Amino acid sequence: MKKKVFEKLIKKKITVSVAESCTGGLIASEIISIPNSSKIFNLGLITYSNKSKEKILNVKKKNLIKYGAVSSQICKEMLDNLYKITKSNVCVSTTGIAGPGGGSALKPVGLVYIGIKYKKMSKIFMFNFSKKLPRNKIQKLAVSKVINLLDKLI
Repeated sequence: MKKKVFEKLIKKKITVSVAESCTGGLIASEIISIPNSSKIFNLGLITYSNKSKEKILNVKKKNLIKYGAVSSQICKEMLDNLYKITKSNVCVSTTGIAGPGGGSALKPVGLVYIGIKYKKMSKIFMFNFSKKLPRNKIQKLAVSKVINLLDKLI
């Protein structure tokens, strides 16, 4: 399925850029594992720290303080600013809590926001994966969700 989605992107010459936090480069890695991905893959950023979100993606510090890094608002700001930087046809952003620690009652381990911008549409998706899952499984599930969402959009 993954290969089919990325081959469709290549065939349609749809450029892609990603700004990843909780997925730590896994989306970029999935894309560039496909032959000819250099024709479409534009940029991959791992903006894991708040400081990198501010410095590289121009996420406003006041928004990080107000909403927290794991929020729909920050996911959207990451997405919008990634698009401003790259002008890619498709932009993807991720932020979440992969665990095992770091969760709270309001933002539990397993909470992941995925932002996708394609054409004039920007959408933020929220997923609550089981907090009982290991960190790498939550990350891989988030990547699978991105691939599924791209498949539906293109």
